[in-house]
Amino acid sequence: MRVRDLHPWPSTEVEAVAIQERLRPLVRFDGEPVEVRTAAGLDVAYRDSDQLVAAVTVVDVATLSVMDSAVVRGSTDFPYIPGLFAFREAPSLLTALSRLSVVPDVLVCDGQGLAHPRRFGLACHLGLLTEIPSIGIGKTAMGRYEPPGDERGEWAPLRMDDEVVGRALRTQRGVKPVFVSMGHRYTLDGACDLTLRLAPKYRLPETTRTADHLGRTQD
Repeated sequence: MRVRDLHPWPSTEVEAVAIQERLRPLVRFDGEPVEVRTAAGLDVAYRDSDQLVAAVTVVDVATLSVMDSAVVRGSTDFPYIPGLFAFREAPSLLTALSRLSVVPDVLVCDGQGLAHPRRFGLACHLGLLTEIPSIGIGKTAMGRYEPPGDERGEWAPLRMDDEVVGRALRTQRGVKPVFVSMGHRYTLDGACDLTLRLAPKYRLPETTRTADHLGRTQD
């Protein structure tokens, strides 16, 4: 898997914000793969403030079985700043992605894409660096929304600054929604359709569940 050399990794907030502002216009929110056979779940678990475990699993979208996985134990010296988590997590996640033997059709990030103060969350960042279509599926909302209907598949717009940046999507009847936003080379309709395919039984998609489990089981 090739990672594009689009920027150096910053050490300050000012540098990081400048990178996000510069790269944001390069992100595309159109199209998606003609057929999505494999999807990678990406998750980061912290052992303490600067020690982390980046876990990636690749699932077969038809069966939801894990086909491949990689784990990277790393550290970060970039500070914990809201809106800049990618600069703490992306380097280790990219290393984990580079160790996969199966190149996934789509990256499913446990976090945000367009639903971000500068419209450049982790899913946008990783999608742009890898040129793999990507989406973000967050557990918590980044923005405002009205609760969607109770049935599986119902949704409501997620807004920031009066702009629609994603959807609150009900993946299971009567269960709290997840928050879906585009990352790169994906439409919002397509991202929500894929989310429902990946979450037939539980609130969270199997990509997130398997990556989270893998990261938590590492010593």
